Amino acid sequence: MRPSHLALAVLVAAVWGVNFTVIEIGLDHFPPLLFSALRFLVAALPAVFFVGRPKVAWKWIVAVGLVLGVAKFGLLFSGMAAGMPAGLSSLVLQIQSVFTAVIAFVALGERPTRVRLSGMGVALAGIGVAAVDEGASGPLGAFALVIVAAMCWGASNVLTRKASPPDALNFMVWVSTVPVLPLLALSLLVEGPSRDLAALRALDWQGAGTVVYVAWVTTVFGFGAWGWLLHRHPASTVAPFSLLVPVFGMSSAAMFLGESVSGLRWCAAALLVVGVALTSLAPARRTAGPSVPPAVHTRSAASTLVHPVDVPAGGRGGAGS
Repeated sequence: MRPSHLALAVLVAAVWGVNFTVIEIGLDHFPPLLFSALRFLVAALPAVFFVGRPKVAWKWIVAVGLVLGVAKFGLLFSGMAAGMPAGLSSLVLQIQSVFTAVIAFVALGERPTRVRLSGMGVALAGIGVAAVDEGASGPLGAFALVIVAAMCWGASNVLTRKASPPDALNFMVWVSTVPVLPLLALSLLVEGPSRDLAALRALDWQGAGTVVYVAWVTTVFGFGAWGWLLHRHPASTVAPFSLLVPVFGMSSAAMFLGESVSGLRWCAAALLVVGVALTSLAPARRTAGPSVPPAVHTRSAASTLVHPVDVPAGGRGGAGS
């Protein structure tokens, strides 16, 4: 990989890691479901008019939009608004690689190797350590919501693998059009129109800036750059840079939000990074079968993750909720 491409991969990881801190700030301005809806609205408009027509069937766009946009981000924003810290969220969400491998085995027949199974065990041990740490200092309910969000992300990764979009940016922009109305409806139902209107009326430059960052910088730039790198390098070369996301996430949260990192959290971070690396980068055995299209066998689902990016975070212990 050229030095300029290497620098771009690190930059994308940094953008995605800092995203957690930015969204924590944004959740001080918006209810979580409304914020998620605004994130997809701004990501889709006006980009949808410039990326061209969808390059995959609408069934895949709708499926990924609902699972990734509504379920994953709805749960994630809500969990973080309920008290899940930004830095810890950037770390725990990486367990999605384990869920991706499990779902890929069920749906795509990708049998995990011993190395990958070992990685899944190490990553789950890291989640256990993180849960003990969070149980001593924060709400376990919020922690559980992030875990379920990671599960939904794993499902959306496999759906994306099945869709095999030739253009990651085009796909993500069209996917972003799907969750807007469902999330707005859920926000009105759960958070209430008065709370939503109050947030919109109080909109200031900082709140608007957080929406622009999570929509345009992490999605339009992040997805575009990541897809550009994947078109020029093997997924196994690009994917390891995703492991830098929680590094930037935890460090930016500590730097700008004053989040402390306990010894248990460092232990959880080490276990998760090693486990995710083994799970994501180890090749998978594939079972032959007519139900699995030939294209599926070119790469493992775990190596073609949508990206570890858009991982919003809130973490506030009640502030802004």
